[in-house]
Amino acid sequence: MALDLAAGATLSSASWRRFTRNRMALIGLIMLVTTVLVAIFAPLIAPYNPYEPVRVTIDDIYARPSISHLLGTDDAGKDVFSSFIYGSRVSLIVGFFASFISIAIGGLIGIVAGFYGGRVENTLMRFTDIMLVIPDLPLAVVLVALTKPSLFNIIFVIGILGWTGTARLVRAQTLAVKQRKFVLRARAIGAGNWHIIRHHIFPLVLPLIVVNTVL
Repeated sequence: MALDLAAGATLSSASWRRFTRNRMALIGLIMLVTTVLVAIFAPLIAPYNPYEPVRVTIDDIYARPSISHLLGTDDAGKDVFSSFIYGSRVSLIVGFFASFISIAIGGLIGIVAGFYGGRVENTLMRFTDIMLVIPDLPLAVVLVALTKPSLFNIIFVIGILGWTGTARLVRAQTLAVKQRKFVLRARAIGAGNWHIIRHHIFPLVLPLIVVNTVL
């Protein structure tokens, strides 16, 4: 058990070191943290609330950038800068939950395919290949058009169409991890498949999923 934990900690720390050495990954992390902070403190940062009704005149519509409206106004006379800040909340909600759905589906398919192999792997990966060749954008437009326009439907459609890359990545990592000595020892002493996946495979695949999601 101690060797298993040590091996897991070593791989996790190695993944984190690779992440911190990647300049683009760090820039992406900084941008993500900044967006989260802007979304949380939107009422304090935005000079106006875009959801509140306002009285406007013709001069207020499509107004040029000024001190009172840094990015001007839109066709409804509302401040574009405030709408931009409040819109970060919607972007984060869609991005977070759609990514969660994608990594959940892709991670499950990848681990199952890589761990069990054989017909299970062939079936799951052929299905993944089929999803890869289907254009995402046209299919997403069709699915959204067939359902009621809502934030939930947008999240769901993006989530179920974005898991293929995660599945292939997780499968490759699972194939490598399941051949490691501590996994073979666990199998030799009679550990079940679910125990091996939960205690040995998933903890070592998770850092890769997190890094891939952030990137």
